[in-house]
Amino acid sequence: MQQPAKLMRDIRKHSNGWLWISLPAAVFILLPIGVILVSLVGAPNENWGQIKQYMLRDYVLQSVWLVLGTGFFTVLIGASLAWLIAAYDFPMKAFFRWALMLPLAVPPYIAAYTYSNMLSYTGVVQKTLRSLGVSPNQAWFDIMSMKGAIFIFTMFLYPYVYMITRSFLERQSGAYIENARLLGRKPLAVFVRIALPLSRPAIAGGLTLVAFEALSDYGVVNYFGIQTFSTAIFTTWFGMYDIESATRLAAWFLVGVIGLMILERFLRGQRRFSATTSKSNPLVPARLKGLSGWAAAAFCVLVLALSFLVPVAQLFVWAGWTYADVMLTADFRRLTYNTVSVALLATAFIMLLAVVVGNVSRLMNNRFGYAIAKIMTTGYSVPGAIIAIGVLALFVRLDASLAPLYGWIGKGEAPLVLSMSLAMLVAAYIIRFTATGYNSIEAGFEKMGMKYTEASRMLGAGMTRTFFKVDLPLIKGSLLSGVILTFVEIVKELPLALLLRPFNFDTLATKAYQYGTDERIFSAAVPSLFIIGVGAISIVIFDHVGKRVVQ
Repeated sequence: MQQPAKLMRDIRKHSNGWLWISLPAAVFILLPIGVILVSLVGAPNENWGQIKQYMLRDYVLQSVWLVLGTGFFTVLIGASLAWLIAAYDFPMKAFFRWALMLPLAVPPYIAAYTYSNMLSYTGVVQKTLRSLGVSPNQAWFDIMSMKGAIFIFTMFLYPYVYMITRSFLERQSGAYIENARLLGRKPLAVFVRIALPLSRPAIAGGLTLVAFEALSDYGVVNYFGIQTFSTAIFTTWFGMYDIESATRLAAWFLVGVIGLMILERFLRGQRRFSATTSKSNPLVPARLKGLSGWAAAAFCVLVLALSFLVPVAQLFVWAGWTYADVMLTADFRRLTYNTVSVALLATAFIMLLAVVVGNVSRLMNNRFGYAIAKIMTTGYSVPGAIIAIGVLALFVRLDASLAPLYGWIGKGEAPLVLSMSLAMLVAAYIIRFTATGYNSIEAGFEKMGMKYTEASRMLGAGMTRTFFKVDLPLIKGSLLSGVILTFVEIVKELPLALLLRPFNFDTLATKAYQYGTDERIFSAAVPSLFIIGVGAISIVIFDHVGKRVVQ
């Protein structure tokens, strides 16, 4: 009984406006997930029997193969690049250090239709080969398959593994790797025997993000004709017009995602590493001279070319053909306004919640505060299609409960007011991407510590005054990073926008995808380049801010 009593004392101690904003926010994040899981309780309809018997097995197998293949190759490329950048000096390393993050600016669905067109019979690759007198085998260029999807996800998601692993190696592994070098270990042995085991938690963190991104994707797998859980949910919803079975599919998918999270946490818990000293030495890069240095640079160039330079260059060529027909129109201005306005609105709400919950969690410093923080980041682990179904079900029920009010104000007996509004899409963005804003704020609070806050509180300043006068100026770099990352994620997001946007409301992401699926690839270049440009500029700013924070 001591623990609950202590918890209640802590809650009463920190009972203020900040806490009472955090609690409804946590409930708001969990409600759509709870609505989906509740669907498993009722009896399924007749369509579910056919889905279970004839399609469910293929959905599971295709999803598993996609995640396994993507995970293996992203670790192979991401960890290798992280090791090269962290452990060695070679030509153009300073450029590659941040440029290798640029593929994150390219949404995989944009990369999918770009590569598909480039490698087609009339694409630039085969046309160039034929002009040189080479008649290639068409099977070599068939990218619209499981192998092609794994290639796309690998080349455009590996930066998750690269960034996290590189940061870990640069800051935490110096002493171990230096000792191995002094003992005469070869570079490959140092990487395999020392760097990889040490980096396992970092690699697991990046790999988890890659797996969630691959599982939640709809654009690539639908364009390539691969039947995964995401395409199954869309097909059941819009093809069979069976929202009940789509919700049940989403529920079982969510159970699988939760199982993966528990398994990953268990495996990581079984593999704990601790330093024998509290002093961590940064890794000192070794100089690669001659052919070795140029080989390392060539490997970085190859990866960067395949994952960013080549597809972006092709998009610029297509944009040059179509910009007058696409960009200089009122429709494009409307799309840009829709995209930027809804992304800014959702980002503002997300950062507000992230700051409030982050401050409450660190001041409470107990299990209750930790639980609120973990709930706020739950949405990022859930695929967009699942969140869309949960949010839609929640808003439909909310409209049903507000029907008497709608009737009283003249809207009719059972109108779908909230369910057909922009509020539903913004709510889904908040649930899905609060984690990106919160993680940045949490990192800023951890770096700042508690000494300045405690000093201000001891001088009589309240929690709100302390935050605005003391805390906010110290975390403004982290706040900017959170704004940038969240804004970029929302601009790129496709499944939520496709499923929940109001009638006649399109974003650049949905329009680019529609152009791609309609085989109007050239027209998709301009909105695609806008999305990529926002992401690339944000990555450069993020890298600059990160360097300043480290310094």
